[in-house]
Amino acid sequence: MLLLIISGIVLFLSCWILIPAPIFSLMPLSVGAPEISPLLAALNAPIALLALWQSTQLFRRNAKQRQLKSPKKLRRYRIALAFSTMGLILSLFPLSQLPSTIQAAESAIAQAIGSNYLAQIPDRMQSQMRAQPFSFLDFLQGIPSPPIRFTTGIQFATPDRVPLTLDIYRPSQTGIYPAIVVVHGGGWQGGSAADHAKFSRYMAAKGYVVWSISYRLAPRYTFPTQLEDVQVALKFIQQHGREYETDLGRIALIGRSAGAHLAMLAAYSPDPPSMPIRAVVNYYGPVDLLAGYYDLPSPDPIDSRTMLKTFLGGTPEQFGDRYRLASPINLANRPMPPSLLIYGGKDRIVMAKFGNEMSRRLQSAGTQSAFLEIPWADHAFDEVFQGLSNQFALYYTERFLAWALR
Repeated sequence: MLLLIISGIVLFLSCWILIPAPIFSLMPLSVGAPEISPLLAALNAPIALLALWQSTQLFRRNAKQRQLKSPKKLRRYRIALAFSTMGLILSLFPLSQLPSTIQAAESAIAQAIGSNYLAQIPDRMQSQMRAQPFSFLDFLQGIPSPPIRFTTGIQFATPDRVPLTLDIYRPSQTGIYPAIVVVHGGGWQGGSAADHAKFSRYMAAKGYVVWSISYRLAPRYTFPTQLEDVQVALKFIQQHGREYETDLGRIALIGRSAGAHLAMLAAYSPDPPSMPIRAVVNYYGPVDLLAGYYDLPSPDPIDSRTMLKTFLGGTPEQFGDRYRLASPINLANRPMPPSLLIYGGKDRIVMAKFGNEMSRRLQSAGTQSAFLEIPWADHAFDEVFQGLSNQFALYYTERFLAWALR
């Protein structure tokens, strides 16, 4: 009975590798299951073998005695075997797609920035990069992060008496380093500069100064307040960056979800910051808010229309110009900083097709842009930092940033 219960639980978790969350409260299952799929495979395989061995032994004993004893027990073993076999097939699905996903990513990166881009990266930066898109060792024990220097709670503005702060992550040794400005997600309604600290610490250990910034949130503040706050943060970095060992000529923006949306708007703005933005990395960010309002995902776990109305103050019928101004895709009509867009194929919050179209528009306008789709990944896949998708994303993000900020 215990074997049957365990096999059922592991199968239930494995099913979420393919099933998108119908409601927001189930997002942890939908996001997490693909990321721990190697662990689920490691659980399903021995359960299947044990159930097979037990059912075979029981069947042989019955055959010798020429009578069926413990039919319920035999049935439970066979059900456990069926459950664990189905779970094993499901849990191997992401790993089976990994080789073709790596091949597609290599092609996209090479097409965007050249097949010889690694030769352009200094040796000191190459030596810091991940050796492979996925490491079982890192999956099991966690991605190592050496010591860094961390400064938190630096106030950069107080608009409308709201204190806005940022956190700074620096390499352990003093020096002058390229910088990454991190804009947090949260549907424009949540999040803080403290989000994604593992990523920021990791990149600081790799030789970057990481500035993680905050902004005012909806529903109290609607667009363009959030963009204005990001722009103020960039001005603060321009004024004070040298105090924190930042090379102001080598800066990239990276954001996740709503943060990716704001990062793209800030980098692509007709009135960009006076310091050059050398690259943009977009993790599953909305890029066409007007299309996103009408072309809804199914299922729609966050109620996308309500989210957009809260951020923009109303519907497209009420604020059509605001929806257009808030859509980075409408700025992709001239050469922009090199851009890397990474989306999950399973994402039902920001569908990958929007990121693909954004990248296509950027390329048509002369921008070096690469679109990477992770077929098994859901929105916020990188919350599982050592998971399958985040390791893959880190591998290519490191290379792209090292090339852009070399």
